This record gives sequence, C-alpha cells and structure tokens, in this order.
Amino acid sequence: MDRPNVLFLMSDEHNPRFLSHREGGEPVQTPTLSDIAERGTDFESAYCPYPICGPSRKCMMTGQEVQECDAWSNESSVYLPGTTTLPGTLRDDGYETCLVGKMHFQGTNQFNGFQHRPYGDLTGHGVQQPGHQPDPIDPDELDVQPRRQGIEKGTRIPGAGVTQVPESMLQENVVARETISWLREHRHQRGDRPWFLTASFSRPHFPLTAPRRHFERYWPDNVPEPPVGYEGDTVDHPYTQERREDLHLESFTETELERARAAYFACVDFLDEVLGELLGTLDDEGFLENTIVVYTTDHGDMAGEHGLWWKQTWHEGSAGIPWSVQLPGHRSGDLDPASVSTPVNLIDLFPTLCGLTDVAVPDEVSGHDLSETVRTGAEPDRGPVFTDQLPTYRMVREGRYKYVAFRDAPELLFDLEADPHEQTNLAPDATGADAAALERLSGVVEETIDFDAVEQQRREAEAEMEAYKLPIAPGTGNSYLMPDGRLVDATTPLYKPDVLADRPDLVFTDWPDRDEHADDGGV
Repeated sequence: MDRPNVLFLMSDEHNPRFLSHREGGEPVQTPTLSDIAERGTDFESAYCPYPICGPSRKCMMTGQEVQECDAWSNESSVYLPGTTTLPGTLRDDGYETCLVGKMHFQGTNQFNGFQHRPYGDLTGHGVQQPGHQPDPIDPDELDVQPRRQGIEKGTRIPGAGVTQVPESMLQENVVARETISWLREHRHQRGDRPWFLTASFSRPHFPLTAPRRHFERYWPDNVPEPPVGYEGDTVDHPYTQERREDLHLESFTETELERARAAYFACVDFLDEVLGELLGTLDDEGFLENTIVVYTTDHGDMAGEHGLWWKQTWHEGSAGIPWSVQLPGHRSGDLDPASVSTPVNLIDLFPTLCGLTDVAVPDEVSGHDLSETVRTGAEPDRGPVFTDQLPTYRMVREGRYKYVAFRDAPELLFDLEADPHEQTNLAPDATGADAAALERLSGVVEETIDFDAVEQQRREAEAEMEAYKLPIAPGTGNSYLMPDGRLVDATTPLYKPDVLADRPDLVFTDWPDRDEHADDGGV
C-alpha cells in the first residue's frame, strides 16, 4: 500500500487566534496543533464558506459554494441522494472511509460516502454534549431537553465552567478512542487498503465546559481580555446590533463573560490534549508512517471580540478558521514547513486532498486544488474567497482587503494589513487604492450574487429537502451504530441514569466527603 492515508481532524467553532504558534494570537496551550502547523503547511488566512456548522460542513464535504450545494442553515442543509462528496469520491477510488464523531448531516442520508460511522451524531442533530446544566434535565423530555442545554441563548454563557461529565465519557475522548479502535480493526481486516478517517470533535463549541485542570488554568486570575473590545466603526452597524440583541448579550454580567472566556480557552487546551494523546498512540502503532494529517474547523467563535460571541458574522474571529496540512515528508524532514498568507477557503479541502492522494476531482467541485502549495509552500493563485450568510450578506477577501455586501444594510471595507482588528470601515470615504479595492470587490459581489434570487432558491431548496428529513427522535444527540445494525443512544446513562444512590454519605461509611454532609439530615 503506497497510497497515503488521510487522518482528517476536525473541531467545531475554533477561533483561529486561539493557537499558541500564531503571532499575536491568544495565549492558549496548543502544542499538538502547533506541531501540525509548524511541521507542515499552515494556511494563515483560511476562511469558512458559511459561519454556521451545518452549511459550512456541507460546503466542505461537496467542495462547493453555499448556493451551489444548497447549504442554507443547520436545519436545511440536507444531503439529497446522489450528492457528490469528498469521502464518496475517495471511496470510489479505493479508499476505506470512516467518520467518527460529529458532522451535522441532516436528513436521511447520514453516511454520504463514509462506509463506517461507529459513533457520532447519527440522529442528524449535530448536538453538543451538555456538561454543566444551569437546570437539571427532565428525563421525560429526553428527546428535546439535552439539545436545549447549552444551545438556547440563556444557557451558553451562564453554563460555562467545569464539566460534570466523567472524562472518559466526554465526546472528545470517545471520538479519540473509537478512532483508534476503528484503525486497529481496519488494519486487521483490510490492511492492504488506504484509509480516509475523519475524527470530528465538538469542542471548543459551547457549552463551554472542560475538565477542572484546564478551566482553573485561566479562572479566575488569568483570563486575557479580548484583543479588541466593543468598539470601532461597526459597533452600530445594523447586523452587529441584530446579533447582540438576538443573543441577549446585554443580559450577561462582566463576570459571566470573563468566565466564559476562561472556559473557551480551557476547551481549546483540552481538545489539544486529546489530539496529542490520539496522535501519540497512532504514531506509536505505526499508523502515521504514510499518513496525511489535516486539522481544521467549520468556523470560528467571536469569544468576546467586538463585544460579540459565537458565529454568524463576517469578523475574522467568526469567518476565519485554522487550517494546517502535514504530509509524511514534513514529519521526516524531506519537505520544508511553510506558512501561506494567500486567503483560501474550506471548500478547497476537497480538491486539495484529491490532489494529494492522486484522485480525480469531480467536475461539480468549485474549490481550488492547493496540493502543490501544501507540498512546496508556494503561494497559490487563488482569487477572491467568499464567506456567506445568504441571503443576508456576502463577504469577499482578496489580498489585504475584506469587503462585505449586505442585502439590506450598509457595505463594509477593511484593510486587514493596516487594520487587523477591523476597526475602520473604509467604504464611506474610500480614496486611492482603497477606492479601487471597493470598486473591484463590490463588482465581484454584483457579478456573483443576486440576493433576491438566492432567497427564492433557498425557499425552493428547503421545500425539496422536506421529503428527506430524518424520521427518528434525536435522543441525547450521540449514538453508537452497533455491529448488528442497532442505533443505540450513547449518553443515556448521563441524562436518564439508573441512580443506585443519591446520598453516598448514607451508603458508604468511609466516604471521603462524609463529614461535609453530616448535617444534611439523612434524607
């Protein structure tokens, strides 16, 4: 077997500033992710196609822009039968394909080219694992309540802190464990076939919970301030105000927001720790000898920047993503590491992996093959990069400039070299080179998007998708697909437990915390 394997490591909602090797970035501890970047090819200006989970992932999986693959929202990014995907393309060329973890597939198509899905969000709801609930879960609402925990607006910030889930049952550790198990079984059963394995993790996506050792590294005394506060020309932009109001950001106290910042840092650190253990085991067992390792995420998280949280905006913290590719030649020293500054997009992942594995790129794919850049570090001739939330806005990044056109709001233009924190909107008074960039990029939007036509396309596509909605309840969000074909809820013991005792001080005479409960009354 001389064809390279591909280990695709994916997270959810990772702000690209939160990497310890990034100059001017946040002071996180990410030795594993930084090693992939520093001993590989690191795309410093990578963007998501859509700053929401489901649509961004659908664009990534199909290698297409939002309007090309009908990726409109988390609920309406259904994969219709016959959709061309990255795993399907590799499968058809001889690769064994597996997905472990979250991918936010909607509808009755839950494999989409993956031949194996032993664990993950197989009920199609992309649910994060609750871990620190402000209110207890009602067992009678299992199909609904866990999905609300940590996702409803009121619980994203107040729920930040130390996870209450046993660490062995945290999604990240289960994904890592199942990844190792699948690769061992694949080697045993089909060791002559190359593999493409996607290990997809939830963190640092909210709910913002992590093991105590990570959370207390930052809380309460080491919480860095956001690199840019609620300031600049866009704080009163209609879309910024809409996001703040929709997410009730004014309702949170400063302490709650600082605690959430600490928890976001902790989630990034914990993810890196899990990835380090995973890669260490795979390296020890020889799985990385001929393997391409890729790391990226679906979109960023504002994490307090510009007075905002989460995603859906054009800002660098939301639309930007980390993306690194490490080839076997990088690890052996035969290839030099490289940092690439040219803006690129997550839809480029599909053709790039095809280029690196010598697989033909399907005609439907509109992303760019960056495989030569990965091998040599040469800056690609990529052209403009889009991040969309259609039909609301289209963002264009080309060179040093970022331009945002809205359907019903004022346009924006930033020079990111001179103004990396997007404080000055150049559009109203642009002159010279700024005016030329404004004319060029606004022309790109005019040529590529008709907001009214896109809205009509969205409505028609969503109507067609209705026939493919998944006809089962979400459960607690994560499932095991058993060898005999049963789909079994993975986290029932956490949210509908068989409680053997709720007062250990009355059961165990030598319980270490017994004295603390001596006055509880023995109920």
